[in-house]
Amino acid sequence: MCRFLVYKGSDDILLSKLILDPTHSILTQSFDSRLRLDLSRPHNGDGFGIGYYTDQTLGSEPCIFTSTTPAWNCSNLQRLASKTTSRLIFAHVRATTEGSLSEDNCHPFCHGSLMWMHNGGLQCWKYIKRKLGDQLADKWYLGVHGATDSEWVFALFLDILERMGNNPSKPPRHGFGPTVLREAMLKTIKQINDFIAKIPHIVIENENVDTRCLLNFAVTDGHSVICTRYVSSKTDEAASLYYSSGSYWSDKSTKGEFQMDRQDKGADMVLVASEPLTFDRESWVTVPTNSILTIHKQTVMVHPIIDEYYNSNPWHSRSSQYAQDKGLN
Repeated sequence: MCRFLVYKGSDDILLSKLILDPTHSILTQSFDSRLRLDLSRPHNGDGFGIGYYTDQTLGSEPCIFTSTTPAWNCSNLQRLASKTTSRLIFAHVRATTEGSLSEDNCHPFCHGSLMWMHNGGLQCWKYIKRKLGDQLADKWYLGVHGATDSEWVFALFLDILERMGNNPSKPPRHGFGPTVLREAMLKTIKQINDFIAKIPHIVIENENVDTRCLLNFAVTDGHSVICTRYVSSKTDEAASLYYSSGSYWSDKSTKGEFQMDRQDKGADMVLVASEPLTFDRESWVTVPTNSILTIHKQTVMVHPIIDEYYNSNPWHSRSSQYAQDKGLN
């Protein structure tokens, strides 16, 4: 399936230092994913996208570049990444499960200052799509241009954000704030679970419907970042997600062997990735299954998502087989 990457730092970084240069960059993961076991989709070659924020004087909207060309074969990506810097970057490589091969279906999606990515899938999407669409205000329903479950869920997030009293089209100068974005994300996941709960049991039994959903989302307003690692199951692991924080991200060998160094207890940059960009696993922290990660400034907070799939027992064991079968772990 897909892979995504988030960078948030106090200083600008060259896109190529994240997307192209590391030995296990997201570009490399698009054709050589070390965590992938999905033989039906051995490559993330169904398009890619990058999104980043520029100087506020140019507006609060991110710059988005998407292409259906495989990331490893796009010369424009190499040209752009080697000359572009930003303090907040989203990158995504796609292996399609829903929607055709088109730029409209490539992540990240955006509206106003907001950017959105998804790694995973709603296995019962065709059984809840109509319910989700009926939930949306007309402007969010009509704003969906592609055919992916991911973009429809983004529309649901925007609808919920607005119902909470926020205008997604007119963000505050310093963003919506991490608390608002986190609440909207949790309500989005809850709404998806509510839709699934309303699928008739007779349909689930007769059509052998898989009601488990892998919901690794990332959203930002250009100031705060919210990521989730989530599966709608009590017994399965979610798709993989890691983060790393520190003071410097540098190539120690000039051979792409990047390393996250820490100067003191604080952090000047944070990376979140479906798969680590380095083989130094000690620099990467695994986000627990069914957790929500918040980055405000360069501070990382991880909280459990407490719902019907939450288990307070720290020794509770989950199986990784489901995510592995989907090529997500």
